[in-house]
Amino acid sequence: MKKISAKNTLIGMVLIPAMFSGAVLAHETGIDHYDQDRSVKKPEAYGVDDRGVVARNTTGLCWQTGYWTPAMAIPECDPDLAKKTEVAAAPAAAPAAAAATTAPEKITFSADALFDFDRATLKPNGIQALNEFVSAIQGIKYDLIIAVGYADRIGSDDYNKKLSVRRAESVKAHLVSRGIEPSRVFVDGKGEANPVTGNSCVGEKKTKALIDCLAPDRRVEIEVAGTK
Repeated sequence: MKKISAKNTLIGMVLIPAMFSGAVLAHETGIDHYDQDRSVKKPEAYGVDDRGVVARNTTGLCWQTGYWTPAMAIPECDPDLAKKTEVAAAPAAAPAAAAATTAPEKITFSADALFDFDRATLKPNGIQALNEFVSAIQGIKYDLIIAVGYADRIGSDDYNKKLSVRRAESVKAHLVSRGIEPSRVFVDGKGEANPVTGNSCVGEKKTKALIDCLAPDRRVEIEVAGTK
């Protein structure tokens, strides 16, 4: 019994140091499951050499590994696929800002288109023209609409001044009837001031030829001020 006990003791003395040394060796060489898991590299889509350069086959094509998918394509190997991937991954472009709508600074209406000669009542064609103007400024923010009437030089200065004012007021009345606030429409009459024709129309008598020649002077100018 003493011999057996001594033999077992001897075996134990041999095995314990060996087991201990094996554990130390395993720790020093990094052989444990945790370190092995950490040392595993992520799958590569392309085969690379020691320099990190993508390997190519005899035809010059990049060597794709079994892990390759179209989503992993790179421009130097699969430019078409890489481009599609980039487009798909790119965030949608923000919609362009709507262009600011601006009203024309000034519109000139022929008085002959709006009124009969020597009259301040709007004609059907004049009403249609003003309706189109109102439609054009819908949705536009503005501070003021200025309507200025003009007359030709036929007749007295005082008469032409009053006629141009009445025509501007007729324009305002129609604009208001179409929904424009009265406080936003300013009217004025300049009479025969600022003639467009200058000195190109000869004569003083009220002839048809002179009336036709002076037609550009008979006008109503509408200006939209303070557009935003």
